[in-house]
Amino acid sequence: MSMRTLVLALALAAVSIGLSACQTMTPEERRAADEAQCLRYGFRRGTDGFAGCMQRIDLYRRTQARYDSDLLMLQMSYDLDRPYYGRGYGRHW
Repeated sequence: MSMRTLVLALALAAVSIGLSACQTMTPEERRAADEAQCLRYGFRRGTDGFAGCMQRIDLYRRTQARYDSDLLMLQMSYDLDRPYYGRGYGRHW
């Protein structure tokens, strides 16, 4: 393992530990905030519209987390090894 890879792995571990400490909302608090948001939108509890609102909020949150993860992985791939565009793989230079 190269020194650069080791430093990157340690930095990633430190960032993930630091970010885990930032999570201040419990799942119950998050659900209450989502319900309050749907109520502010004008939906009433127990209706299909309210359930759809809650579902859309959850889907958006999951999509955003997946997007953030993809960006992180893409950045790590560029940091570890430059992109393959323009490189002479398969050729003898």
